Amino acid sequence: LTDALGLIHQAYGELLEEGEDVEMPRIGVMIEVPSAVYQAGSLARRVDYLSIGTNDLTQYLLAVDRNNPRVAGLYDSLHPAVIRAMMQVVESARVYDKPVSVCGEMAGDPAAVILLVGMGIKSLSMSVASLPRIKWAVRNLSRERASEILSAVLVMEDVHDIRAYLYEQLEQAGLGGLVRAGK
Repeated sequence: LTDALGLIHQAYGELLEEGEDVEMPRIGVMIEVPSAVYQAGSLARRVDYLSIGTNDLTQYLLAVDRNNPRVAGLYDSLHPAVIRAMMQVVESARVYDKPVSVCGEMAGDPAAVILLVGMGIKSLSMSVASLPRIKWAVRNLSRERASEILSAVLVMEDVHDIRAYLYEQLEQAGLGGLVRAGK
């Protein structure tokens, strides 16, 4: 990061010296590996924003190759370790008043989005096909309720219990069709 920031500032300075009318770009860091989770505070202090890449972060945290059919069933972004790692990133960024965005399959999962909203994440990047379901979930569940659900999930230890609880919460909110097959 130090080297990249140095090069960006150098290029920016050179453009200014050449008389170009440019603005310094916003700089962010993608959190996709466990080591970046543990350095999130240090990274957030030096950049404008953080973005969590949930596909890779889940794969590396759980040591599961999502493309290997023999172990792919163990890959689940709602695993307690993934949720707690994401909370650590969000809390570290909050110390420096830096926004956190999320990209990857988790951003397009209505059950997971409850947790992301509860964490205070306001920017999600997903496939266009997921947009209507996610917009519907976000518009129909308050941030306060999402925070309550997140608090309950943070003490759970089993990914299957977490997923079942989130589906139950969607059902109770009248949003079960977002996760039920064929609805």
